[in-house]
Amino acid sequence: MATRKPVSLLKGENNIAETWPDEPDRFVDDFVDPFLLWCVKKSSSDITIQNDRPVYNEIHGTLYPGTYRNLDAADMAVFLNKLYGPEAQARLASGKDLDVSYEIRPDRYTRIRFRVNITAILSRGRDSAQITMRVLPSEPPTMKDLKIEQEIMDAWAPRQGVVIITGPTGSGKTTLLAAGNRMLLERTHGCGKMLTYEAPIEYTYDTIESPRSLVAQTEIPKHLPDFAKGVRNALRRKPQVILVGEARDRETINATIEAAQTGHAVYTTTHTLGVANTVQRMLSTYDMAEREERAIALMETLRLVVTQVLVPRIGGGRMGCREWMKFPDEVREKLMDMHFTKWPNEIQRMIVDYGQSMKRSAEIIFEAGLIDRRHYLLLSSSTGT
Repeated sequence: MATRKPVSLLKGENNIAETWPDEPDRFVDDFVDPFLLWCVKKSSSDITIQNDRPVYNEIHGTLYPGTYRNLDAADMAVFLNKLYGPEAQARLASGKDLDVSYEIRPDRYTRIRFRVNITAILSRGRDSAQITMRVLPSEPPTMKDLKIEQEIMDAWAPRQGVVIITGPTGSGKTTLLAAGNRMLLERTHGCGKMLTYEAPIEYTYDTIESPRSLVAQTEIPKHLPDFAKGVRNALRRKPQVILVGEARDRETINATIEAAQTGHAVYTTTHTLGVANTVQRMLSTYDMAEREERAIALMETLRLVVTQVLVPRIGGGRMGCREWMKFPDEVREKLMDMHFTKWPNEIQRMIVDYGQSMKRSAEIIFEAGLIDRRHYLLLSSSTGT
């Protein structure tokens, strides 16, 4: 099959805007993986594939065409089938977007992984699709890489109970959880059996040395239909650590609490902002008749809540700013002695002694010259603490 010569769209000796030198006149399955590997070698962080446009690589925050020509419906069908399977177009037509992971193994020692979202769009008056592929690191970062506060690290590994990581979409919750998992695995005595339930699986732990640990990762809904069934499944497999990708509904929250009550350390995420808001939002998933009972069950198992947001760093890149609070015995007992509707105000008062507010964290990084005043002010008022 004929290939096109690379086209340089910018002048310069080290031109990262050069298109794929092996681009075919028509994509087929055998071209997809070599093309994606080329994108990774060009330092692309995100690859966007869309009808009627070239493939775009995002390199250091700028989009560059990776193909000379626009992709047509036949090209897109090849990408959809390769990345998801033959049912991709039918699922898109039913009004669902698709989240999957994709992996390339160029040799027996190397794994290149992507987080993939496929969404139906309209292009030139026709139903089409856009594929967004995030290139994932080969192994999870360490807590020190992420500059996680020592107090959070010290509270990260309760013998049993729930640790909740919160924040808006794209705030690095999954990355923080993966770094925490790595810390558990790299302890001298490991962490025993760790089960993760994720949608999709983003980080893997094959390269982490941990002879006293065993990790099994399950993808939702590829391997099990939902997170709640994942937790029920975990309770039959005698783990020490359970990771639940997201506690977003009553069934999953119930299952998470049950797992913690039966002696497991459970880690999960939710889309909230602030420690007090997290507790309040989780309880709001229940009917009023059962809310008080579930509030007590949640508070009995709660050990740590961390809210993280990402903010532009002066000089380029982004950094995490975190609010957190530990829930030792004396905190839980005090809160359970009062009505759960009073918890948000009391948590905001106690966070000074048992954690750190978002306002204080923003103050620290602003005074260190790491963020500008505008973002400092936004963070200072973001959680009400």
